[in-house]
Amino acid sequence: MANHRRIEILRLIAREKGISLEGIAGSLQCNIKTISEHTKKMVQAGLVNKTYRGQKVMHFLSPYGVIFNKFTKTF
Repeated sequence: MANHRRIEILRLIAREKGISLEGIAGSLQCNIKTISEHTKKMVQAGLVNKTYRGQKVMHFLSPYGVIFNKFTKTF
């Protein structure tokens, strides 16, 4: 998690408890393709889980993501 944007995304997903790519991009005022790349890497790292709801993909913190989110708040 060397990227500040990923930490912002992690904290947003933790607050929202399930949010789409569009929701993340809108909240952080970022390009959806950029957000997609970041969330893809976060899924690969085991921090985020994806759930499909119709045409939307919802993002939730994994159990490891919850622990990591708490850890980032100590700084």
